[in-house]
Amino acid sequence: MAGVWSMGPGTYEVPLSLFAKNRDRLAEKLKSGQVVVLQGGDDINLYDTDIQYVFRQEAYFTWACGVREPGCYFALDVKTKKSIVFVPRLPDEYEIWMGKLLSCQDYTNMYGVDEVRYVDEICDVLKSLEPDTLLTLSGPNTDSGLTAVEAVFEDIDEFKVDNETLFPIIAELRVIKTPEEIEVMRYICKVSSDAHKQVMLYAKPGLLEYQCESVFLDYCYRVGGCRHVSYTCICGSGDNSAILHYGHAAAPNNKMLKDGDICLFDMGGNYAGYAADITCSFPANGKFTEDQKLIYEAVLAARDAVIRQGKPGVKWTDMHLAANRAMLEHLKRGGLLKGEVEKMIAFGVNGILQPHGLGHLLGLDVHDVGGYLKHCPPRPSGPLGRLRTARILEAGMILTIEPGCYFIPKLLDAAKRTQKLAQFFNWDVMDRFRGFGGVRIEDDVLITDKGVENLTFVPRTVAEIEEFMANGANFK
Repeated sequence: MAGVWSMGPGTYEVPLSLFAKNRDRLAEKLKSGQVVVLQGGDDINLYDTDIQYVFRQEAYFTWACGVREPGCYFALDVKTKKSIVFVPRLPDEYEIWMGKLLSCQDYTNMYGVDEVRYVDEICDVLKSLEPDTLLTLSGPNTDSGLTAVEAVFEDIDEFKVDNETLFPIIAELRVIKTPEEIEVMRYICKVSSDAHKQVMLYAKPGLLEYQCESVFLDYCYRVGGCRHVSYTCICGSGDNSAILHYGHAAAPNNKMLKDGDICLFDMGGNYAGYAADITCSFPANGKFTEDQKLIYEAVLAARDAVIRQGKPGVKWTDMHLAANRAMLEHLKRGGLLKGEVEKMIAFGVNGILQPHGLGHLLGLDVHDVGGYLKHCPPRPSGPLGRLRTARILEAGMILTIEPGCYFIPKLLDAAKRTQKLAQFFNWDVMDRFRGFGGVRIEDDVLITDKGVENLTFVPRTVAEIEEFMANGANFK
């Protein structure tokens, strides 16, 4: 199918065939007589004002048709594979305030679907398809605990509606990326990597965390055409780098970087709805101390273990534990820990130093869907329950690998009071790291038939980071 979408010269041209292929994949999983009906997102006002948030389309809707406007519906007739988008019928004065009114044919050409009609025609158009059943989307997001918004429209009760069949099918299709989706992900990961590198060159003691954040935002938008980032930027320096979800409204990236601080910057751009999620940790002054080097290289060893071992057929839970083992072994050699690593894991030392899971699926959502579908391994009990998925890796998955090591006072204090945990720590050494903060290394990777392909391109070793920050090296 001809046609592309982009944000202009120099930005990636997303082929409309990406969405057509997704529709074909979906139709192949369904039965003749079924018609899929999805409802897109709506504009959201800022409380009781007439100011609206910048609109971002709902992810399942994007996956099926790529439509960017609010207030739309989408239908797919499984029997004929006909795709229909329904757009709001806008008033004439829209053209005065908001821009040219587009015709249905304009929208058809823009999105490469078979037909575009108005929302107020949806009932009559669906009746003309003579469906046995309308399939609507309803199911749990296992990360947020929220439920996908099911399509509703006036007189939908005139149809037989099934809201159970569609969700597990379309969620599973989103887990395995098509070649077209992978290319979009390559683009946004490269843009986000380059933006992180700009931040590393800019950062220095005396700057505020949000000034570094602004460099990332500027590059993603100005160079990459990313109007959105995928989540609130985390720009923690010093002890803030141990706050896992720092950067929210009550902690708005507003500390000043100090000489001797470690920086943990977790930021990802978003293009055509597809998300990157990358974390870089580096010294604010560009030169690692011995303590910073010890912790950083322990986390890097964890990341490297997963890069080496990850491949189709491997359990994600095993990858999490492999990363934990590599990190704990390194910390033991560095004098922070003592005892047998397997016993450390059995007693939960790994959860004190890294209280989060190894990573997560990535795609149209930064924590992408499909982690705990009914046919997948269930959420493990105990500390492994923090993992966002326990799936067996398959070619075509894109995930983050994001091991970390954090010195979180609340967790360290609890460990020190608990003998089964306290026995593994050299507390005279550990106490030196109070106030250190934390280190996370997060790469976005593609699982291939042969193993792991890293889509992230930033300096990663201590030597690479120091060289890059000192000389602006052309890191490829």
